[in-house]
This record gives sequence, C-alpha cells and structure tokens, in this order.
Amino acid sequence: MSARGGQDGRGARGRAADAIVAAEPRASLLPEEIRTERGDRRMRRGLVLGIIGTAVVAAVAIGAVFALQVQAAVQLALSQQATTDLLLQQTEYGEIRELRSNVTIVAAAQEIGASTEIDWRDYLQQVQATLPAGVVVTQADIDSATPMAAYAQATAPLQGARVATIAFTATSPTLPDVPRWLEGLADLPGYADALPGETSANDDGTYTVNITMHIDDEVFTNRFAETPEAASDTAGETDAQKDGE
Repeated sequence: MSARGGQDGRGARGRAADAIVAAEPRASLLPEEIRTERGDRRMRRGLVLGIIGTAVVAAVAIGAVFALQVQAAVQLALSQQATTDLLLQQTEYGEIRELRSNVTIVAAAQEIGASTEIDWRDYLQQVQATLPAGVVVTQADIDSATPMAAYAQATAPLQGARVATIAFTATSPTLPDVPRWLEGLADLPGYADALPGETSANDDGTYTVNITMHIDDEVFTNRFAETPEAASDTAGETDAQKDGE
C-alpha cells in the first residue's frame, strides 16, 4: 500500500510539473500609456456607436412625426377644398334662392292685397238680372272691406255678418213689387240680407226704389289665394332648401 501510494504521489507531482512546463509564458511589454490609450479608444468607439444609434432612432421618430404632419395637412387641405366647393355652389344658387324668395314675397303681397277683392262689375250685373223686366239700376253706392281694416258689423238684430254694402237705386215703369225683388236678391251668392228703402213716384209715371243689400265673404274672388296643393308644394321646396343648406 505504501509503495503504491508513493507512486501515485510521484505521478501527480510529475503531471503538475508537466502542466507548468507546457504553459506558454506571456508577459505584456507595452507601456501603461498605450494600454490606457487602447482602453480609451474602445470607450470612444462605444460612445460613437451609441450616439449614432440615438441619432438614427431620433431621425426615425422625426420622420414619423413629419409623415403624420403631412397627412394632417393633406386632410385639412381636402376639407378646406370641400368647404370652398360648397360655398361656390351656394353662391351659384344664391340668385335662384333670392329670386324664389322675392317671388314668395310678391305672391304673399298679392294674396293680402286681393284678399278683399270683389268683381263688382259682374256682381252688379247679377243684381240687375234678378230684377223684373224693365227695371233698371240707375245708381249704386258701394262700401266694402279693405285688407287693412275689418268691415264694421251691424248692431241691429237679425242682420248677418257682412263684408260689403250695396245701396242701389232702381227705376221701374210700374209700381214695383219690392218683396219679390228681395226674394230674387236672396238667391245671389254672398247674400247676407237686404232692406227696402223709400219708394217714390216720378213725374213721368215711373217709380224709384232704394234698396240696401249686405253681402258676405262668399263674393271674394280669392284670385291669389294659395290652394292646399300649392301650399304643400311650397312646404316641400322649403324643406329641400333647408336640407341642401
């Protein structure tokens, strides 16, 4: 055992000695300043690479921001162009809208101005037609409502609402049957009531009769009154204009 142990000890020492002998001896013969300069150079290269990397990242970020700004500017320009186009269209159709507005104003003025219009020539002819043959209307005094003032109504009972009064004088070759005249007047459109006046005999054998007749709003011509169909069309055009604006 001792002999073998001694051999193992010598073998280990021999291998250690071989390892020491096999190692390549190295020694730095460079001055300390050179080694320091090399270290500083490596550090500077690292700093330069870091700065370059930072600059690249910053450039990419700046480019992205610039691209977003360009996109926003393009969208703004497109929106402004669309607004300009709409304004131009409004300008083009402005005259048409103004003309339509003027037409509407004129139509409203006509409707108001003619709201109390009565065709007196035609109506007096109808009055004449109700009278017996030979009876002639020689004078007619007319009083009617106006667009600016309502017509005065009667305060006496049994008299209907009226918008105009006709006080006419008729001449008859024979003694007039006034109640029959009044019955004929009652068939006229717009008849409200009629009151007989004085009946007198003339020197030539004829008779003169005075009659006061009241008529209601049925006699209005309504020349410029808007029909329900026209009112519906006007409302539709107004809604369309609002939607277009």
